[in-house]
Amino acid sequence: MNDAKYIGLDVHQATISATVLDSTGKLLMESILETKAATILQFVHGLRGSLHVTFEEGTCAHWLHDLLKPHASQVVVCDPRKNALLKTGNKNDRIDARKLADLLRSGLLSPVYHGENDASKICDCLRCDFLPECYMASKAIRERRRTLRYRNLLVRQMVQMKNKIAVLLMEAGVSYNKQRLHKSGYFRELLATNPEIDEGLCSLLRLCRETVVRLQRTESALVRSLEGDALLRDRVERLMTIPAVGPITALTWALEAGDIQRFLSIKKAISYCGLCGAEKSSANSVQRTPISKQRNKHLQTTLIEAAKMAPRYSPELALLYDKERKKGNANRATLAVARKLVAYLMAVDRGQRNFQVLQAAHQPAA
Repeated sequence: MNDAKYIGLDVHQATISATVLDSTGKLLMESILETKAATILQFVHGLRGSLHVTFEEGTCAHWLHDLLKPHASQVVVCDPRKNALLKTGNKNDRIDARKLADLLRSGLLSPVYHGENDASKICDCLRCDFLPECYMASKAIRERRRTLRYRNLLVRQMVQMKNKIAVLLMEAGVSYNKQRLHKSGYFRELLATNPEIDEGLCSLLRLCRETVVRLQRTESALVRSLEGDALLRDRVERLMTIPAVGPITALTWALEAGDIQRFLSIKKAISYCGLCGAEKSSANSVQRTPISKQRNKHLQTTLIEAAKMAPRYSPELALLYDKERKKGNANRATLAVARKLVAYLMAVDRGQRNFQVLQAAHQPAA
């Protein structure tokens, strides 16, 4: 007798809608739970048999996954953009045909569901094995990833403060050297010698400058702690042997990509980084959209910034940029360099060795 139970959870900040189905799709239970660990565990412990749990990726996904993993046979965190209930992602005839066949096979083409909420629909998808599972990084990686993302927040705040200093000076009609404004010596001299800066403006400028310095020190301390972390140190040092890859790019790749073996090809990694456009085709009509919004935004931003600097440090990447730039679009040239950086990063990660440029052997003509 199959005692498997399929649990669909529609997770919100305060409550969770839970639906339980058996292996045939029969509705066993519907319940509203508080989004608290004790309440969720009490609900799970009240069920017997092999438990298969699914819910969509979101803010609560990681801790809920860790909470349920020891108590269930299967915990699937699904991608809300690509499950059977949504029509998103790449679209062409082959993919459309596969989706229709799978929907028909799973019975999800029927407008009648066992329940009337999202939890029941998600549960049906899990029972029919029709959910694309999200990658869940280890707890150690997630903790360090949280630190790096907090560092990115500090950098954005630092830029805002620097821009605010420039705006305050412009509002008062104060002329200044744009290139030297945020140098500590020049800033002190400007406040001390410029008669157009009154006492009220001076206090605001000093407060902004103190905030910038404090943010800089905190940001530097966070980066140093990650660079010296035993879990990341060797990997980051190998990645930094790639031209134009500094500590931030290396740390971002290591923490956001996680286990490199989960990418079956370079194309998969490029897609994950959002460095390509989606395809929408039907019959003889083919349309390429701009770079994807379904991506890891942290990796996308960091790799594009690195690609803008890469031609200065690598002759090979400079040649690639020039070749693409001649086609008339600088942004596409930058994306081509970013995609090449992804290939370099994957090669170093998979090979577990420092980056080396293979020199082509030139034989003299006979």
